[in-house]
Amino acid sequence: MTVLTVTPDSPTAPGRPHPPRPAETDPAAASRPAGAAGNTEDTSTAGGGATTAAGSSRPPAEDTTTTRPARTAASAEPARSAGNPGDTRTAPATETATGPARCGTTGSADGAATATTAGAPAAGAGDAGTAGDAATATPTTTAGSAGSPGTIGGVPAAAAAAAGGTATTARTAGTAGTPAATPRNPAGTWNTAGTWNTAGTWNTAGTWNTTTDTAGPAGPADTADAADAAETEESSPVVADLIRLLFNGDDHDRVHAPWRDMISGESFRHREGLSPEQQTALAYERLHTLNRTLASPEDLARDPERLAALHEWAAITHGGGSLCTLASIHYNLFLGSLLDHNDGPPRDLTPYTTLERTGTFLCTELAHGNDAGNLQTTATLNPRTGGFTLHTPHPGAQKFMPNTSTTGGPKTAVVAARLLINNTDHGVYLFLTPLTDTHGTLPHIRVHRLPHRPGAPVDHCLTSFDHLPLPRTALLQAHHGRLTDDNTFHSPLGNRRKRFLTSINRVTTGKLCMSAAAVGATRAALTIAVRYSHHRHITGPRPGQHTPLHAHRTHHARLITALATAYAMTLLHRTVTHQHTHPTPDHPHTERLIAITKAWITWQARTLTTEARERCGAHALFSVNALADFPHYTEGTITAEGDNLVIWTKAAAEMIFNHTTTPTPPEPHDLTHNTHLRNLLAHAEHLWQTRARHALRTTPTNDPLTRFNTASTPALRMVETHAQLQAANAFLTTINNTTNPTTHHLLTHLCRLFLLTQLTPHTTDLLTTGHLTPHQTQTLHTLHDHTIHTLTPHTTTLTNAFHLPTPYLTHIPLTHPHHLTHFNHHITTHQP
Repeated sequence: MTVLTVTPDSPTAPGRPHPPRPAETDPAAASRPAGAAGNTEDTSTAGGGATTAAGSSRPPAEDTTTTRPARTAASAEPARSAGNPGDTRTAPATETATGPARCGTTGSADGAATATTAGAPAAGAGDAGTAGDAATATPTTTAGSAGSPGTIGGVPAAAAAAAGGTATTARTAGTAGTPAATPRNPAGTWNTAGTWNTAGTWNTAGTWNTTTDTAGPAGPADTADAADAAETEESSPVVADLIRLLFNGDDHDRVHAPWRDMISGESFRHREGLSPEQQTALAYERLHTLNRTLASPEDLARDPERLAALHEWAAITHGGGSLCTLASIHYNLFLGSLLDHNDGPPRDLTPYTTLERTGTFLCTELAHGNDAGNLQTTATLNPRTGGFTLHTPHPGAQKFMPNTSTTGGPKTAVVAARLLINNTDHGVYLFLTPLTDTHGTLPHIRVHRLPHRPGAPVDHCLTSFDHLPLPRTALLQAHHGRLTDDNTFHSPLGNRRKRFLTSINRVTTGKLCMSAAAVGATRAALTIAVRYSHHRHITGPRPGQHTPLHAHRTHHARLITALATAYAMTLLHRTVTHQHTHPTPDHPHTERLIAITKAWITWQARTLTTEARERCGAHALFSVNALADFPHYTEGTITAEGDNLVIWTKAAAEMIFNHTTTPTPPEPHDLTHNTHLRNLLAHAEHLWQTRARHALRTTPTNDPLTRFNTASTPALRMVETHAQLQAANAFLTTINNTTNPTTHHLLTHLCRLFLLTQLTPHTTDLLTTGHLTPHQTQTLHTLHDHTIHTLTPHTTTLTNAFHLPTPYLTHIPLTHPHHLTHFNHHITTHQP
């Protein structure tokens, strides 16, 4: 069995109790009155002293470093707090405590605490003092009386919170009245009165006065410091290699970098308290911001990789679901359709490339969604004028959901309608149709706003046409259908369904875009949840101990399993996108795989974003922490560009007989061999296909619905397993594309975890068919658990490789080590 031996990036080993945070790594603790100890949410007593939570609008030094060195203590019992102004008891002259001293506690970091008299605040973070040149694990601190400096030996225990230092950085604190290095906020100063940046004060009770503190939770220096930390992490060979593998390698700067930079801008930050109408208007505002970054909107519409990547990054922002919806419609469905149908006179695309007019796409109808090939809107050729009359014959034919209101400015649509010439139905074609101008909806057109849609507010509407006259040039023509000057229609496709699918072939690229949005949302959700799991501390197994959520297997196992799936989702998406942009003679198979992938990825995204939200508890229910929005948005991706179940049902019908499974002969490989696990999954796919075929062959042929109903359950399991198998193939291929041994080991274990998770439902079948032994089935759980244990120390590395921009993460409270302070600042500065 391969054992991963990589230096952990996590501050706490799995299952190890996490000691209370030292003062230099817990600036938030400075917001507590003297006498407060431990987690700001812990109201338990410690050593007989009452622990009090006191909020802070802004800590004097914010620490956005992803990981911090762990501190260990000889005992879990923290030093008893002293100096609480509300405590009239007399403190013992001396008290030995083996826990690390914290802000508001007198004592030394190696456990020997010297208490002052009751009522005198202890030396805390930001108190002046002298510091040694190098950090050590056992400094000593002598606390002075209220307002007097403490003496610090060897480590910046009292000054580091203000200085922004780490345990491995030498700091020198000034004498009383001088600032102790404050690079995190150069505008801030510590004076003899204890005033920080003139906006808030440390009073003699040791609490932070929030009444006048208006500074944001992440000032310019905070962001710069976080950026430095992120740059340092991403410059590590492992993270850099993972980023290369996940984000198109040498093509990263073309495909991903522009969108990653775009969402880092201030205009893409969270905005509190917007109504659905304001959120919709904001989405159009951001669409214009996006468009201004483009050298050529036409080139974007022609490039599926860049177009999908746009959705991947835009989806993670606040309101990103709305932006993705508008961008997908305008650039892919609308502008892309105009570019694909390039027969006939040249069109002036300037109004659409400048967003003087926003494009929309009208295909599905109120009564025709997944069966859009049977839509009822008609475009009848007028032989006298040579133009067309666009008409909605009944309410069920109203175009359902496109963004056709006047919000966002004038709109033009590409409308799918049945082409009628001399009472002959030639199938569904597209027609360029202006809808609105600066004054409102144009004549012969009716638009009604639909109810609010949670998750991605857009101006969804019902749209109908009342004998709307269109010019001859409105018909979008291409190789699948042309109209001659004498009104004769020609098409090489005799099947009207094929004409329809050709007309709306942009839906295939749309499936890639929906998958990309779901992948991006999943990665962002897991990054937030993993960071929070390291920052959030709960009461440990012994009195006085606090451990991060991440230390618990019940918590981190779910996140690590989700990470394995998120990597598989990303790599599968890269594979099918490459196949789409580099077509082969097996193009129909590629289109089917894109459809299967879209359904599998978006379903997984719903599950994983919900899991991430749950792992962060009640805090994740608030939109400012991003996680609440992701599951809502992924619901839209599940339905957009074809409902997932319908997509899989169609694929299942095709694959029962028109798909070849190639399982390998049974071999007694060790279950740590990923290729063997992949082959076991291929056996499972073959078993489900065999069952589906048997069901069809044993059902009477005169009842086709009953036949397929009988075969559909095993056929859908075949499609699901096929999707998992393709993800495993992408994973294995990627592993072979790295020469970094650590990257190789991490990906090998992630791939193993993914395969073990996917194989679990098939163990009974694989056992009864001889592909698994009884002993192997009994060891699957142990291997699964061991793989999680091996990956546990590396979750930060694995999520840092998701390459989320530092400015994006900085504005999400849950991602901060001092998330409570950031969240508190947000709610106190966004009051109605």
